[in-house]
Amino acid sequence: MSGAEQRPEQTDRPEPMDRPADDAAVPSGLMDLLGVAAVLLKADGRVDMWSPQAEQLFGYARGEAVGQYAAPLLLHPDQQDAAITLFADVMLTGRSWAGAFPVRHKDGSTRMVEFRNMRLTDSDGDHYALGLATDRNTLRQVERNLALSTRLVSQAPIGLAVLDTNLRYLAVNPALAAMHGVPESDHLGRHMREILPGAPFLNTEAVMREVLASGVPVVDLQVVGRTSADLDNDHAWAVSVYRLEDAHGHVLGIANVVVDVTDRYRAAKKADEAQRRLRLMANGSARIGTTLEVERTAQELVDVLVPDLADMAAVDLLDSVLQTGRTDLDEGPPLFRAMAVKTAYPTEAAGAIVPPGRLTTYHADHPASHVIRTRRPMLISHLEGGDLGRIAADSDAARVLARAGVHSDLAVPLIARGQVIGVMGLARARNPLPFDGDDLTLACELASSAALSIDNAVLHLHIRSAAETLQRSLLPQLPPRHPGLEVAARYRPAQAFSEVGGDWYDVIPLDGDRTALTVGDVMGSGIPAATAMGRLRTATSTLADLDLDPARILTHLDKITHGLDPYIATCLYAVYDPHTAALHVASAGHLPPVLVRADKPPVLLDLPTGTPLGVGGVPFETTTLALEPGDRLVLYTDGLVETRNDPIDERLGDLLRLLTPSDDSTEETCDRLLRQLRHPAGHDDVALLIARAQPLRTAHGTERRRPARV
Repeated sequence: MSGAEQRPEQTDRPEPMDRPADDAAVPSGLMDLLGVAAVLLKADGRVDMWSPQAEQLFGYARGEAVGQYAAPLLLHPDQQDAAITLFADVMLTGRSWAGAFPVRHKDGSTRMVEFRNMRLTDSDGDHYALGLATDRNTLRQVERNLALSTRLVSQAPIGLAVLDTNLRYLAVNPALAAMHGVPESDHLGRHMREILPGAPFLNTEAVMREVLASGVPVVDLQVVGRTSADLDNDHAWAVSVYRLEDAHGHVLGIANVVVDVTDRYRAAKKADEAQRRLRLMANGSARIGTTLEVERTAQELVDVLVPDLADMAAVDLLDSVLQTGRTDLDEGPPLFRAMAVKTAYPTEAAGAIVPPGRLTTYHADHPASHVIRTRRPMLISHLEGGDLGRIAADSDAARVLARAGVHSDLAVPLIARGQVIGVMGLARARNPLPFDGDDLTLACELASSAALSIDNAVLHLHIRSAAETLQRSLLPQLPPRHPGLEVAARYRPAQAFSEVGGDWYDVIPLDGDRTALTVGDVMGSGIPAATAMGRLRTATSTLADLDLDPARILTHLDKITHGLDPYIATCLYAVYDPHTAALHVASAGHLPPVLVRADKPPVLLDLPTGTPLGVGGVPFETTTLALEPGDRLVLYTDGLVETRNDPIDERLGDLLRLLTPSDDSTEETCDRLLRQLRHPAGHDDVALLIARAQPLRTAHGTERRRPARV
């Protein structure tokens, strides 16, 4: 460099191992972007060195510039004196100068060029001037871009970070530092896991490593967790990650773009919760109250609550409501009857809950006692040690609940038609979230709906009990002896879905050792049907004393039933005379009786069916047949054989099969038919009457001879 060249100080710093040796020849970085030209001038102002970038900037080749005075070569005449003065000052004082000058390009155009001039001194003490120049427009554009980028990063409301290939932070903007709750300076050089410990962020780190390896960016990865900025609440972020590479494709690290979407996450979570509540309410509306059975309705309620709302649930009703239909809260503790219990999984906590069917009282501070007394729900979001004793029946139960991990409790009164009828208790153990206000609102809504269904079932229970009591009181007590007959009868009320109906039977002693046998069925249910049945039974008993033909008895009953509008009834009336062994029978729309001969298979009697009582206008007919000792006559109502799913012919066939001749007594036969034909949850009443013909005995105990069979 003609003695003026100052070589850069040599260092022992090795070249990066991942860069090829010829990379230095390839433009890279800010200096290349600016195209900085270097020009070395001698003390007299002549060009001593001319860089390739100077050729591009000024248009003159090295051979055209070296040795020429720089001022006349590059400047307009009116600018030369000012430039020479500045040059002389730099050379004299050694102070650097920076500024812009209009420069004349070789092609005749004028360009504003940004200069940086400084004095250099060689080993001999000779001075040179080094000028660094770049196009001013290019420089300003780069400055604007750099300033814009800096402001964009620093002022951006989204989080921005750059991490190296080891996932250490190289740069973090203020927004991301605020999200993390860690200062920007504390990020630098630290791994992501050091700044964001915890399982939710381990997946993000794994995703970054995949992006480093594959180069495939990941956009809008949702991450939910807690940072030092807010350790008490979950926040959500949409994270985008892409790999950073230089101009040659070498991996520099990872760029991380983070957008706080907590509001959107919480809104979506609330919407999901609202949808869940709606589904739960809809599920409750569909599943609770499908029957009028108290126990089943309570069980349907806990089935809806567990596991969607609680890990365990129980329903207790006031025993006074079950017994009398009224809330009877005296000075003593309320007496509860446990109706239903359910847990989401096998747990020893179930042993601390009063099992269904058992009567119990709770201490005054127990949530059940509290809500019954105040008519308001009770929410304990976080159960502390002492609170477990409050919600448990006793100290042993409290220890069981503690071992099971119960941490949140909710008790809601069951209120129907203005009166408290019971309490619904819920608890959480495995579900880590405590009950909150939304859970309380949902539980109250379900309790309100279920309470009405339970109260309807309780009301039905009392009405059904009253109807059954009335029904049984209206049925006869069979006389201990009947001339020439062995008689057994049964009545079974409806069970599951229907109320007690109007089925009846009667055995009426008549003059001359005769006996009237009758069964009937008032179409309808409840107390009105039972009342109509009682009136018909009384009328039948009164008419029987008139010694009328069975068909005429039915004719009179038809007129009486017509006055009981809107009721109609089916009836079968028969009179047996043991002296003549004759059975006279007539039917008013009733199912045919079964005749079981001692030596033949059972048969359905082919009788003129007639029309039900109350229809009117159709005459009835009497059929006469003979009964030999051992023959059985089976009278029944449709509740014995009719079902919702089976053809009536098949069911009648089952009845005949079960009546195949046997040595069973009439009592045993009644029980067998009810046991094998009637469904446990029978939907209709059953009246069953079986009469077996026996030899007629004299006053001395001997058998009386009877005429031959008619």
